[in-house]
Amino acid sequence: MAGPDESTRIILLVLALALLRPPLAASLNSSLPDPAAVVADFHSKVATSRRRMQEATGGGGGGGCMTGNPIDDCWRCAGTDWRQDRQRLADCGIGFGRNAMGGKGGPVYVVTDSSDGDPVNPSPGTLRYGAIQEGPLWIVFAADMTIRLNEELLVNSYKTIDGRGANVHVAGGACITLQYVSNIIIHNIHVHDCVPAGNANVRASPTHYGWRTRSDGDGISLYSARDVWVDHCALSRCADGLIDAIMGSTAITVSNSYFSHHNEVMLLGHSDEYLPDSAMQVTIAFNHFGIQLVQRMPRCRRGYFHIVNNDYTAWEMYAIGGSANPTINSQGNRYIAPVDPNAKEVTKRVDTEEGQWAGWNWRTEGDMMVNGAFFVPSGEGLEAIYDKASSTDPKSSALVDQLTAGAGVLGGPRDNGEAAAYAGVNYAGVGTGGGGGGAGAGGMGYGYLGMVYGSSGNWSCRADLTLQLTSLFLALVALICLHPL
Repeated sequence: MAGPDESTRIILLVLALALLRPPLAASLNSSLPDPAAVVADFHSKVATSRRRMQEATGGGGGGGCMTGNPIDDCWRCAGTDWRQDRQRLADCGIGFGRNAMGGKGGPVYVVTDSSDGDPVNPSPGTLRYGAIQEGPLWIVFAADMTIRLNEELLVNSYKTIDGRGANVHVAGGACITLQYVSNIIIHNIHVHDCVPAGNANVRASPTHYGWRTRSDGDGISLYSARDVWVDHCALSRCADGLIDAIMGSTAITVSNSYFSHHNEVMLLGHSDEYLPDSAMQVTIAFNHFGIQLVQRMPRCRRGYFHIVNNDYTAWEMYAIGGSANPTINSQGNRYIAPVDPNAKEVTKRVDTEEGQWAGWNWRTEGDMMVNGAFFVPSGEGLEAIYDKASSTDPKSSALVDQLTAGAGVLGGPRDNGEAAAYAGVNYAGVGTGGGGGGAGAGGMGYGYLGMVYGSSGNWSCRADLTLQLTSLFLALVALICLHPL
């Protein structure tokens, strides 16, 4: 096939460079140009939460609902009923994913139908129907349900999947994919036993569906996604990763979640050679890494990773791994090593000789090492480097029990290992009458509200502009590479 002539190739090259310059300059510095501001914001939230808790316990108030966990205290202790003020959650994010708006400002969509019969033409009332809509949407559930997806759930930008008030499992089939989207919040959902799917058409928006090749079987997969917050979820037993973020995904927070029963838990970064992942910034905070976990909590490539105030109670190979010179900032975590004398080390430099990784910036600060656990630091220890991998002001590791006490899905078993025993809901101390999901749904008083859309075009364009420019640039580069000057 004849390629473009020389003048055309030169024009393409100029266009590609014009598209490349601003995004790449920003990405090679960091996704957030002022990470110190993220730290200051979190410090303020934690300090406020701690102060309010201490005032409640010391002032005869009995402690109230304050826990010292700034995320939970933000939406649970606001003086209003969270069921009537669900979208307050969007103001409670921390870390690099703190700007994830989810469906804030949009209508509430209630999932009443747990089926997934037609991934191309989903029925109103299903999770898929809500997830693909344009514009901001706050998705809730009318009752307890287990949703077995026939194909990947392609979530559109500006969506919140909010499982509070019901016991919701996405399990036994395909699971959740965030591809070329932004501003997603996934909260209080069980995600487990996910399997590969694909070689089928799947709808991604009201106006587009396309052919999907075979998926890996991740629980939550991020592909060129940004401004994503996963909070209070329980993840286990998937065919591939529980949470994987690749291909330039960034501005991500994973918090208050419970991980168990899995080998390769979390992959952050596509490959050692994929340069755009140098922009990745991820906060891992207040999570519980529990029973029968093997490795990758997380496994990092390039980028900047803040691992803060998590509780690691089990691993079989290692807890934190990486390659391709990621910056890892471990602060205020508790690492409890397994009995195996050959698995005491928290860290692993994957497929890399010591002479190569000695300069990588990995540090441990204020971490608690238990049962012989040890962290091998490296690098120069320059504060300027770690500023880019800082997203919170860490609390003492002595507070890990308190900060992670609610990790996982609130109300009922937080560990999917007990997935068979999730009948009835007792959400964060709020009872539903002790029966099945119907009692809880009746208390919510929603019913099926149908769909209401407003200003969806503006939201969608704003969310996807950067991703569209990136895709155009990659296409231009591919054409130039195929037909070099």
